[in-house]
Amino acid sequence: MNAYFGSLAAISGALGVAAGAFGAHGLKDRVEERMLDIWGTAAQYQLIHALALLAVAMLMGRNDATSLNVAGHAFFWGTLIFSGSLYALVLSGQTWLGAFTPIGGTAFIVGWVAVAVALWP
Repeated sequence: MNAYFGSLAAISGALGVAAGAFGAHGLKDRVEERMLDIWGTAAQYQLIHALALLAVAMLMGRNDATSLNVAGHAFFWGTLIFSGSLYALVLSGQTWLGAFTPIGGTAFIVGWVAVAVALWP
């Protein structure tokens, strides 16, 4: 297993669980329902991509392909930009931050395509 991406995955997973709990308990009475939904989407994507990053770390133990390295970085940066922009949007109320979200989504797509390239026979 690749320790770098494995560690990032574990940290991201822990922060994703904390963010989900904070949204469900700490923000419930402080923001509109729409904003809670946005927060939930951010936490959900963070957790999904923490698992994807963990899978990349595990795959790198058997195959150190460049495409897996690309996938790991894309999942990391995708989470930071996608989920981070949504968290910041909800906490600040600054809707212009949502303009960064598609950049993170694109990074997620790049990551998944890179995994497919790495696994292609």
